[in-house]
Amino acid sequence: MSQEDMILEYMETHRGITQAEAVEALGCYRLSARIADLRDRGVNVERVMEEGKNRYGVPTRYARYFLKR
Repeated sequence: MSQEDMILEYMETHRGITQAEAVEALGCYRLSARIADLRDRGVNVERVMEEGKNRYGVPTRYARYFLKR
């Protein structure tokens, strides 16, 4: 199974995917590139920017990708 397919399956079974989730769950360090590949295949992927805190408590923004239905 390719990383693209693993990301697609993860997004179908979870509430989207972030870069941190992609690294931890799938070992994928280039999530945005794989998302671009999925879009090239015709998969309708949407990005939402979220806010949170990093492990040091510093506010940060990150992207969450999910399948648009």
